[in-house]
Amino acid sequence: MFDSRGKTEADPPPPKTMSPGLPARPAAPPGFAEGPLRADFETLSGATPVTPAADPACLPEPPEAAQAPFASTGPSGHRGRMREKLLERGPDALADYELLEMLLFFAFKQGDTKPLAKALINRFGSFAGVLAAPQKVLLETRGLGPHSVAAIKLVQAAALRLAKAEVMEAPVLNNWERLITYLNAAISREKIEQFRILFLDSKNRLIADEPQARGTVNHTPVYPREVIKRALELHATALILVHNHPSGDPTPSRADVEMTQEIKQAATFFAVVVHDHLIVGNGRYFSFRREGLL
Repeated sequence: MFDSRGKTEADPPPPKTMSPGLPARPAAPPGFAEGPLRADFETLSGATPVTPAADPACLPEPPEAAQAPFASTGPSGHRGRMREKLLERGPDALADYELLEMLLFFAFKQGDTKPLAKALINRFGSFAGVLAAPQKVLLETRGLGPHSVAAIKLVQAAALRLAKAEVMEAPVLNNWERLITYLNAAISREKIEQFRILFLDSKNRLIADEPQARGTVNHTPVYPREVIKRALELHATALILVHNHPSGDPTPSRADVEMTQEIKQAATFFAVVVHDHLIVGNGRYFSFRREGLL
């Protein structure tokens, strides 16, 4: 075209377009970088951060190229060797941190989970301590997210159900070691005092294991009337009282002794037998029956 002075004016350049078949790249959502992300892990107990350190729930979905596993995670890599060790030599061949390391495989599809496993055991004291840690505390722990915490609590739940099933297979009074193992797993590491009752039938088989009250770190309110009411509802003919001492010392207090006698007296009127009262500490227990207090 021409301007008013007769000079040719160049046409404006056409707008730039994307190459055929390549869609426009969407803008990154607020708060997310467009490049690869790495979670900001806190180094627990001096451990080296996991790489890549991210629970899948904590990061946006990576592109397909980023989903390829590291060479060390393949069948001939570290994870493959760990699986072979478990399957060929059995779980007893694995250290506690190795069990936890393999458990974390299910949440972290790639990367080295050994440093995180060791750091968690250092923080919570043992493999069992990690499993029994409160869900809220685990979720607040750097390095863990919903996927990894769900995996940990799932294993704890499976262990408790297995232990409880073994207790229910035979009369409780003939299955004492398994009962203590179950109670240790269920409440010995609780940080709050909890009162539970094992309701038994006329053959001393377990009908139900129910928490009756939760209290503070050193006291739980228990009402004999509510205990007997629940026993009658379940048609139970015998009880085993159970509670934990978060301090780890299972020695009964004066209040524990008095409360036990009150429940025993109330149960006698309804022909319900109180077989025992067990106080569970961290790996230890106190039996009222064995110590002549019942």
